Amino acid sequence: MEYTERALRDLLGAVTSGDVDAMEAARKRQAELAKPPGSLGTLEDLSVKLAGITGKVRNSLENKVLLVFAADNGVVEEGVSSAPQSVTAAQTVNLTRGVTGASSIAARLGCRVVVCDVGVNADLSACPAVLSRKIAYGSKNIAKGPAMTREEAVRAILTGAALARDAVKQGADVIGIGEMGIGNTTTSSAVLAVLSGAPVKDVTGRGGGITDAAYQKKLAVIERAIGINRPDPADPVDVLAKVGGFDLAAMTGAYLGAAAERVPAVIDGFISVVAALSAARLCPAAADFMIPSHASAEIGCRIAMNALGLKPLFDLGMRLGEGSGCPIAMQILDAACAAMNGMATFEEARIDDGYLEPIRKGDSFTVQGGTS
Repeated sequence: MEYTERALRDLLGAVTSGDVDAMEAARKRQAELAKPPGSLGTLEDLSVKLAGITGKVRNSLENKVLLVFAADNGVVEEGVSSAPQSVTAAQTVNLTRGVTGASSIAARLGCRVVVCDVGVNADLSACPAVLSRKIAYGSKNIAKGPAMTREEAVRAILTGAALARDAVKQGADVIGIGEMGIGNTTTSSAVLAVLSGAPVKDVTGRGGGITDAAYQKKLAVIERAIGINRPDPADPVDVLAKVGGFDLAAMTGAYLGAAAERVPAVIDGFISVVAALSAARLCPAAADFMIPSHASAEIGCRIAMNALGLKPLFDLGMRLGEGSGCPIAMQILDAACAAMNGMATFEEARIDDGYLEPIRKGDSFTVQGGTS
């Protein structure tokens, strides 16, 4: 496989917008199903979005896959994380054993987990269940210079895209995108600050949990990294290379690969949504294929979601990462598919839907005015 700028352009060119005709057909079927208009709320919206993604009104997501990209981030040298870097390698292996938060949830909910090492600072060859696509033994410290070269960033993006496309070729019809990498809330906050133009303090949370002093240091480190590296907001590859990480770049590519194959890509939490935004900035049409999961407790999540025009499906106060929200969101997608596929239409149910005409002409679900 070529890891070149030309290959990246070819990937971006393979992504086209959602199928407008299929979405309209899905809306028409929703209007014909035996229920009050809009009574299934977001499930109806999801069924329409899935139609736009696949080109089919009726969908079934039987083969669920969670892709987890693992990498270390050199910025941990600055003391921005409560966990030691060794946790990345340990949890990368544990993900393959089904004993982490994300992998245990995925196993229970019928979602296969694929773990890929794109930059862990350790030799993981003793665990063949981890796919080895290592670009380097961790990124460099963004507080001292670029995280990686542009060529390495392109390679990471294309590696993630290839993994997503391979998953589809192997039968996946929905892909979740997660990560494992100590220090990656710092790099994600840096990337988001640049892409969104928001102040660093507005996009930076406490990650896995740090003291007040460490949090202030984290803010200063991100400010310094952006000042030193001067990433170009108009060039997402430049941003990822200068203040991102191998995990973020590979995840960005996975969103693009899923979009090129026209399968839904489920966003996890903060790191995952920043990668999704990076993908959408590289190719706006890629956003048509993204499905959010939860509202991360990390403060920057809302800014990234708003930039994508997306709204989280649920809020359970989660902030684990790893892709833990994806298998849960896939169950909601299953519910959307079940209703679209299994419900009878008014005609099939032998119900005269004429009584709904006044409702269809206006908003009859909102009570106007106050109480008497």
